[in-house]
Amino acid sequence: MIGANGVDLCTESFGDPADPPILLIMGIGGSMLWWEEGFCRMLATRRRFAIRYDHRDTGRSVTYEPGRPRYTGADLLADAMGVLDAYGIPAAHVAGVSAGGAFAQLLALDHPDRVRSLVLISTSPVTPGSRALPPPTEEFGRFVSTARVDWSDAGSVIAYQVGYARMLAGSRRAFDEAATRDLVRREVERARSLSAVQNHNSIPHDDRQREPLSSIRAPTLVIHGSADPMFPIKHGEALAQEIPEARLVRLEDAGHGIARADWQRIVHAILEHTEPGMRRAPPMVAAAWQKPSISST
Repeated sequence: MIGANGVDLCTESFGDPADPPILLIMGIGGSMLWWEEGFCRMLATRRRFAIRYDHRDTGRSVTYEPGRPRYTGADLLADAMGVLDAYGIPAAHVAGVSAGGAFAQLLALDHPDRVRSLVLISTSPVTPGSRALPPPTEEFGRFVSTARVDWSDAGSVIAYQVGYARMLAGSRRAFDEAATRDLVRREVERARSLSAVQNHNSIPHDDRQREPLSSIRAPTLVIHGSADPMFPIKHGEALAQEIPEARLVRLEDAGHGIARADWQRIVHAILEHTEPGMRRAPPMVAAAWQKPSISST
């Protein structure tokens, strides 16, 4: 547990702190468990220091009364920097999935000195523009509009989350329901509050004006599934086109998120992207960082 931005957040690290750090930011509605432990250990055993954490209202981090989130999108962005501060890391490689990829883009725009490089997975451009991008698939829209869940009942929550994960995985691959149900069960059992995650649907957005994505100077890797039902592949292609020198890794028939079948390829791409000395990086922050104490859960 750490103190960040005035609240308590739950974090977990993998690997040697002396290795290049990678901050892993999950999407809205998901705890750090969706950066699965096996995936994080694959990074750690290949000499990367991986850090995952629970957003507010997920996992073991601070929770709020359902329907009354006392924070904004800007606070969640500040939380990410607070995690780096707590580990004494002036700048890190930043990897984000879905909305976590949006936060990663905002970090690169607002705090370029904190971002060594970007890894944007299953996400979409965060700044407005003249681009015309396709909406989510009809199947996605139908699920979101018709699915029902009783947030006071663990069984109902598990069934809903498994169904949502099945829909995000797309229809071109076999869905590993057993593994997904086990992950969701652990997430539900671990959560401080089952219903608090609903607050993520009503967080006020940070609508302030920012520079275009073309101003990002952090080396950028875009990873996107060709069958993503939330953000069709053209969203990833737009990111790769607008961010200077960005590289796109297309995962054929993959849906939204990080499927176990793609771990090897994703990890290999991240390792290559974050290899010390291989790519340019912004200068480290000159001010000395004092590492706060981090207590175990």
